[in-house]
Amino acid sequence: MHDELLQDLWFHHADDVALTTITIHAHRVTLHATTTSRSAGCPSCGVISASVHSRYLRRLDEAAAAGRRVVVELQVRRFRCREAACSKATFVEQVSGLTFRHGRRSQGLQAALQRVALMLAGRAGARLADALAAPVSRSTLLRLIRAVPENAPATPRVLGIDEFALRKGHVYATVLVDIETRHVVDLLPDRTLETVTAWLAAHPGVEVICRDRSASFAEAGRLGAPDAIHVADRYHLWRNLAEAVEKTVVQHRALLPEPAPEPDPSGPPPVTLPPASTSPRNTGRLADRVREQHSAVHALLATGAGLKTIARQLGVARNTIRRYAQAADPEELLVGRWTGRASILDPFKPHIDQRFSQGCTNARRLFEEIAERGYPGKEQIVRKYVHRLRLAFPHQNPPRRKPSVRDVTGWITRHPDRLDADDAQRLKEILARVPALAATVRHVRAFAELMNDRRGRQLKEWISKVRADQVPALNTFANGLLQDLDAVVAGLSLSYSSGAVEGHNNKIKMLKRQMFGRAGFDLLRLRVLHAA
Repeated sequence: MHDELLQDLWFHHADDVALTTITIHAHRVTLHATTTSRSAGCPSCGVISASVHSRYLRRLDEAAAAGRRVVVELQVRRFRCREAACSKATFVEQVSGLTFRHGRRSQGLQAALQRVALMLAGRAGARLADALAAPVSRSTLLRLIRAVPENAPATPRVLGIDEFALRKGHVYATVLVDIETRHVVDLLPDRTLETVTAWLAAHPGVEVICRDRSASFAEAGRLGAPDAIHVADRYHLWRNLAEAVEKTVVQHRALLPEPAPEPDPSGPPPVTLPPASTSPRNTGRLADRVREQHSAVHALLATGAGLKTIARQLGVARNTIRRYAQAADPEELLVGRWTGRASILDPFKPHIDQRFSQGCTNARRLFEEIAERGYPGKEQIVRKYVHRLRLAFPHQNPPRRKPSVRDVTGWITRHPDRLDADDAQRLKEILARVPALAATVRHVRAFAELMNDRRGRQLKEWISKVRADQVPALNTFANGLLQDLDAVVAGLSLSYSSGAVEGHNNKIKMLKRQMFGRAGFDLLRLRVLHAA
């Protein structure tokens, strides 16, 4: 057992460290070792010294083995520094790859816990470390994150820039991404013009800036990197176009539903339900029970018993006993209760039957129609009647759902080859009824061809055609493109995009949720920059 542990726990410092003994406990393994080097270099002046001042014992946590916590008890020496000009009189030797100044863990375990902290932060990281038999507090993990050395960010050639919410609707920050390597370059604590401009001015060499159509970022790019080419992101351009299409569809929403068909006199007659049966229920358990109770009631009446006495004796309500007593023949009680009774729905049933035969099977809509005609009853009565119609005529095809604004917007902005046959046919019918939407479809598909084929130089021609058709929402969109024309043309011509920036935005949202919104910007920045 000792030999196996020695093989598993022996670190790669045999030249500098001698392992003496191993102590095995239930949940911990202790390695007793001592340093073997005869001299050490001063950390301040670098002069090698072999003059030993004293010795003492250091305890270091090491990576776990066999599910047990490992502690290294290492005897180290303190040397005298012989350099007269050095500020240190004595110093402690360090074992390369194992110890570091004031460290209570080995360098390997320190690096591992630092990665855990960057990935999971405080509480979750502490739970994982405890499961790995390397217990550490969440505060220590946060200190490890803050202790990560930060190198000066390299200046990317193609820079992606976008904002993200620290507190949605209130506080926003800025993320900078190297589009070519797809790595985060830096996080800025706000999105102000001054902050972004100062960063760009301090990092000269940016040749291309990928951004959305934010006026603040556009101005910051012109001030901080005046020679850089601005590229408007195609995703944001298409989303802005889709919003303009939606506004156009909203203006014509009244014409989206199919017009109600004119009643055809030669068409099929309206459906009608057969009248409910009025014949007595001659069979069944209910009929047998009614006949038995009727006979028992009349037998007791013949003995002179009162209705109250009979009800108590038979365990039946007094009103039921009264109905039995008033009926000379039990067959009178077996006729359906609705026999001979008129319903408040009867005057409106012809209209319901007519609309049902035309394909309108929605009980709520039928209720609203007859309510406008004076129906005083409740919707539940209409629902029961429509349910009977559905059972009687199960093969009636339900009407197509009224297209919503979102449906029509999706049909217009989607590639025609990705529309199914029914949606394509419905869109064709809508375009035939609404000429403004037909013009919108032409312009949307022309813009999509410009974007997919990288023909940004034809954008001005597309804008001229949009203005000629006088579609208000598209005109507003086109005027907005003219305000940032060079960036839009570059976005429709070059292959750069802000896709990597949007991906990191999603990652930042995940890290924020993982940190429960309780960590400051400094911790978030370090985790975003260093977490792989």
